[in-house]
Amino acid sequence: MSSKYFSAQNSAPSQIAERQLSYFQGKHLLVAGEIEDQFPLRLRQTCQSVAIFTTHYGYYRQIADDSNVTAYFGATLSDDCHADMVLLYWPKAKQEAEYLLAMLMTKLGPGTEIIVVGENRSGIKSIETLFESYGIIRKYDAARRCSFYWGECSQTPEQFNMQDWFKTYTVNYQHKELIVKSLPGVFSHGKLDIGSQLLLDNLSDMHGDILDFGCGAGVIGTVIAAQYPSVSLSMCDVSALAIESSKATLAANGLSGHVFPSDIYSDVTDRYDHLISNPPFHSGLGTSYHASETFLTQSPHYLKPRGKLSIVANSFLKYPPLIEQALGNCNTLAKTNKFAIYQAKH
Repeated sequence: MSSKYFSAQNSAPSQIAERQLSYFQGKHLLVAGEIEDQFPLRLRQTCQSVAIFTTHYGYYRQIADDSNVTAYFGATLSDDCHADMVLLYWPKAKQEAEYLLAMLMTKLGPGTEIIVVGENRSGIKSIETLFESYGIIRKYDAARRCSFYWGECSQTPEQFNMQDWFKTYTVNYQHKELIVKSLPGVFSHGKLDIGSQLLLDNLSDMHGDILDFGCGAGVIGTVIAAQYPSVSLSMCDVSALAIESSKATLAANGLSGHVFPSDIYSDVTDRYDHLISNPPFHSGLGTSYHASETFLTQSPHYLKPRGKLSIVANSFLKYPPLIEQALGNCNTLAKTNKFAIYQAKH
């Protein structure tokens, strides 16, 4: 397994779970949430079986071929998963935890045991109230600023419908009102992000094949498709929740595009006239620039001749040298005290 996103060393939440291996003995385990290491793979030695559900395409690609576990990727869990215990790594967004709980408990039903681990600063204590409608859950261990909860689903959960979990809002851009649909945990603030707006303000002459990289809820790509109906739009993201959000945003506005999961460029097979991004640099509770930097340095392989790269970035990030090294040029189209818009030509 690559260490690109996930450490070979156990994270602190995994270390607290490892102290409590007796809970896992002989179980048919399903692991979900903010997984950051290889510990779930090692639980195969303790459990009867291990399945992993992830919304992160990078993690999925790294475990998909492991014959010791069953891997699921998507916004919802496949119906063929049968587990009697869930190990939930608490995600950084409380609403995402709520979404995962509702989806998993509906699929697996009463009698399912659950273990929840996570850093205290991530708000894991919220599990005590979030789980009330399913059954009882209690804290049984604490170490390394993390908590370990065990509980059991004893109530029949309400039916889960992904459509109920979309947050819907409108953005106005250049006298056009567009609908945005966003699932929990997807980059989206209920309005047009200032950085994204600055990027859109500085784009012109949009034509041909466009890729919105790290598309999130699909705001940038949707605005472009609405403004320039002749473009051929593609959108990609590492998150299954983002993929479903972007698809829903396009559909809500009567627009079309090719939306697909990709671990940076893993599933990008075409070359484009324009690569556009408000690149992500968060991973879990920490900060990671790996995806953004790889996106920039490898961009020449995915641009057509005379194609353009346009990004918005926090002003303090040292992206221009990377762009210049990759493409031989980098223009700063706009700059505020917080954001900068960089563009380069192939």
